[in-house]
Amino acid sequence: MHSFALRRILLILCALGAQWLLPGMAAAQGDTSRSSVQTTWRLLDYVAVDYREAVRDGRIVNDAEYAEMREFARTARTNIETLPSASARQRLIGEARGLEQSIAAKRPPEQIDSAAKALAANLLKAYPVPLSPTVPPDPGRGKALYATQCASCHGATGAADGPAARGLDPPAIAFTDRKRADQRSIFALYQVVSQGLEGTAMTDFAHLPEQDRWGLALHAGNLAYSDAQRQAGERLWRQDGEVRKFVPNLEALLQMTPAGLAERVGRDRAELVTAYLRSAPSAVTEASGATLDLARSRLQESVAAYSAGQRGEAKRLALSAYLDGFEPVEGLLSTRNAALMVRIEGAMAELRSRIDRGEPAPSVTEQATLLADLFTQAEAALSPDEASDASSFAGAFTILLREGLEALLIVIAMIAFLQKADRKDVLPYVHSGWIVALLAGLATWWAATSIIAVSGASRELMEGFGSLFAAVVLLSVGIWMHGKSNAQVWQRYIKQKLEHALSKQSAWFLFLLTFIVVYREVFETILFYATMWSQGGHGALLAGALTGAGVLAVIAWAMLRYSRRLPITQFFSLSSILIAILAVVLAGKGVAGLQEAGLLSITPFAGAPRSDLLGLYPTVQTLLAQALAVAVIALGFLANRRAALAMS
Repeated sequence: MHSFALRRILLILCALGAQWLLPGMAAAQGDTSRSSVQTTWRLLDYVAVDYREAVRDGRIVNDAEYAEMREFARTARTNIETLPSASARQRLIGEARGLEQSIAAKRPPEQIDSAAKALAANLLKAYPVPLSPTVPPDPGRGKALYATQCASCHGATGAADGPAARGLDPPAIAFTDRKRADQRSIFALYQVVSQGLEGTAMTDFAHLPEQDRWGLALHAGNLAYSDAQRQAGERLWRQDGEVRKFVPNLEALLQMTPAGLAERVGRDRAELVTAYLRSAPSAVTEASGATLDLARSRLQESVAAYSAGQRGEAKRLALSAYLDGFEPVEGLLSTRNAALMVRIEGAMAELRSRIDRGEPAPSVTEQATLLADLFTQAEAALSPDEASDASSFAGAFTILLREGLEALLIVIAMIAFLQKADRKDVLPYVHSGWIVALLAGLATWWAATSIIAVSGASRELMEGFGSLFAAVVLLSVGIWMHGKSNAQVWQRYIKQKLEHALSKQSAWFLFLLTFIVVYREVFETILFYATMWSQGGHGALLAGALTGAGVLAVIAWAMLRYSRRLPITQFFSLSSILIAILAVVLAGKGVAGLQEAGLLSITPFAGAPRSDLLGLYPTVQTLLAQALAVAVIALGFLANRRAALAMS
């Protein structure tokens, strides 16, 4: 096994990366106009909110504020004029000029508010940009950041009475000002946090991670409300189904203003719900199908972007619909309706493929409509009413057995080999690898639920690269073991001092391989279980998990016991075949993972079978990867046979 040098493996992976990944990364580049659109939206939001401080009853009451409103409107129109060509651009320019004229004519604040918000909404329809994070921000993190980054000016309670606020011109914004708070969305606050505010002491916090900026904006937007309102809002949210209809997902929560919500549910209810949800944004994602609402939203934005000629942005949004909207419920859906899960995965891959091919806009729209219908079916399957103890048990058992068996086979093969080779001194490296992987999985679960958000892209990248790494290593291992299946070759190997075959470097490499193959499966299983746990049936889920673990333990015991009885040459022959099959499986899964992460393009292969167990997926790229793995195995086995014949 000395041939399994890490340098060789890394070189192979780098070569594959250079060939496969660079085109995908280039294609994933976002639209360069995104920042300009976000800036323009922020300017329009400020006009909608602050114009009332400049003009009353057709008269200017604050000259500086009025001049600022005119400047903001002019800058917004200029920014729109410089945006990439789109069918709606001229209409947007006309609306922007109309807003300028209305401000110049000192129209009532209500008219300016309506015109500015309408223009901002139409701007986002024509040039879609992300309006929310993929997972709820952490209010606790936002509160901590506010205390260190913002309180010196805006005050500990948001009353703009911090020690650094003295002498500021214009003065710091008071977040406790209810009139202003009613007109401001969290998205608007996020834009200010991210980009700062020209002409003021408000600097940008672009250096902070995106999730931290959202958390900071969320805390600032909640300072106008009391603890009593938040508590009453929680009761209202859980009891009033009508209110929940108007805040269906995270994006709706972060875009809405309290005043806008008040128009639909009444002022009192709007205040209470706003107070609660801004303190606990995860509440909007607890409802079944919330992530599918996000998927629908992303699909609509993708179609709009594609129709506007923004192909790169359309692809990014379609990918987000899958990674952030569908994938969080994919595992649960596979236990409820596996056929539907496969249909949705295939339909989403086809959508991205049509965008890549540059098909006409109606074709892309047609595919998005099909997906929306499939999401409706998925919502029915994912409904808590469809959950039962039997389905929870079966899901937990199936997932653990499916995800664990692959890793188990690889680890057991390594352990059996070391026992056959009388190298029990290296066994601790293998055992440490899978034990550390289990502990890392638990740490990942804790971090994903307490500190960070594990995005769908991160998940697929980890699984994709991990699978490819393991596949390349297993190809080498399988060919090497096949070469030792000849008795003469094995005897010669023994005579060459076995102790030199497994150096300390190779032992650590076995640790790394064991860790990777186990961790990727633990990572996948934890994410699936987290989704199922939120559906209830905890006792049945735990029972299914324990039963699955028991079955895996029995399989491990049987394999180790049987391997001891096999003659050494037969052991190597069977093990080499098993490992070669696993390498082919992982090659397919690795490429599929990178496709789902958006790093590799998708070319559908009509009529090709699909099997997650075998790593088979109906795309040209995955099938080519597996064909390449099969070719490498065939050439390696042929070379071994010729070498054995030459010795005889």
